[in-house]
Parts: sequence; structure tokens; C-alpha cells
Amino acid sequence: MKITPATIKTLDLEAMKSAVVDALEDVKAIDIKVMDVTKLTSITSYMIIASGSSNRQTKSLAHNVVVKVKELGGEVYGTEGEKEGEWVLVDLGDIIVHVMQPSVRDYYNLEQLWGAAESRRTKADSKVA
Repeated sequence: MKITPATIKTLDLEAMKSAVVDALEDVKAIDIKVMDVTKLTSITSYMIIASGSSNRQTKSLAHNVVVKVKELGGEVYGTEGEKEGEWVLVDLGDIIVHVMQPSVRDYYNLEQLWGAAESRRTKADSKVA
């Protein structure tokens, strides 16, 4: 689904998530993962993780996310790591975007960290029910 400023006045969560993925795909991000973390934290609803093959590409990916979200009327609350470009974080409030080089992504392994927490949470929730 292509989102344009004419189709939305304020960026809802699904539209923002779609816009972020589109922005990452536009600059050829590697291995884009969208994780729903609403049951795990109140800080954000989604984490989107993607890789770039170089510092330059990670910076470009994060920059494109910021540009696209702002074009569509979304709010960007902050960015971190753009100087080094190994791991650039873009804070969109309900979505946190992590753009990382593959070696950094492998080292921190956010997918496993949050996935393991989600698995533990799901098991705990089923015992309560």
C-alpha cells in the first residue's frame, strides 16, 4: 500500500509502520523485521529492525525513514547514532526503528532478546488464564 499525504491527515500507527517499511525498502535495507512489542513494554508498540551494508547505507536508511515520516505528517522524536552509522535509532514514539550494520545486529541480537521475552510472557499469560 502506497501512502501519500493526500490520503491521510495524521499518520496512524498502521500507516506509519507501512511508511517506515517502504522507506527502508526504498534504500535497499537488508532483513527488515517488524516486531509487535505492545505486550512487553509501554514505551513503544513496534520495533522495526533492519540492516545496512555500510555506515553510509545505515545513515541513508535512517535519514529516509525520517524524511518519509515527516512528509506524511508523522512526528520524529529523535535520532541517535547517525554520526557513527553502525547503529542508528529513530524514535517515532509508537515505533522505534533500529538500523544496524550486520555485525552490530548479530552482536546485540535484539530479535532474540525481544522474542525470548515475548515467548516467556506468552507462557506466563497462558498459565494465568
